[in-house]
Amino acid sequence: MVATLLTGIIAFAATNIDDIVILTLFFSQGQRRRMIVLGQYLGFTALILISLAGFFGGRVLPHEWIRFLGMIPIAIGLKKLLAKNEHNSTRRGRGLWNIAVVTFANGGDNIGVYTPLFAVSDTRQLVELLAVFYVLISVWCFVGALIPRHPLIARGLKRGTHWIAPLVLIGLGIYILSK
Repeated sequence: MVATLLTGIIAFAATNIDDIVILTLFFSQGQRRRMIVLGQYLGFTALILISLAGFFGGRVLPHEWIRFLGMIPIAIGLKKLLAKNEHNSTRRGRGLWNIAVVTFANGGDNIGVYTPLFAVSDTRQLVELLAVFYVLISVWCFVGALIPRHPLIARGLKRGTHWIAPLVLIGLGIYILSK
């Protein structure tokens, strides 16, 4: 159980570090907190539903093949690590659907990581992973609301995001490959 919880925390953090920037922008624009949080949950749920294909596919495909899906987070991590000064951009749209769409559009790496992770999980592990993810959305929203109040933290996170997330994604891919 502890290994699954740690894996869930690492997978969530690796795929959502860039989401902190988006949440920070939404919260700094004075949008209603409730809409931001609900939009985040809605967009994230859509990402989870798509990623569940990995869990169900894991019941059909041989596990020897599924572990090679670990190449996906490694590729995403390498792409992010080698990318040159890409900046995250968001629409200044207001409302639940705009926030959900931005969350979903920013979640390609979530699908790429969660699909193989779910594929190598049993039912108990899947439930634990989902519980960790949904609890961490609340934490992410809380932190995203605090960052605009602390400019020093916001600058530090912005500087480190370009290398922290890729390295964690590569490590997660190696974990999936080895499982």
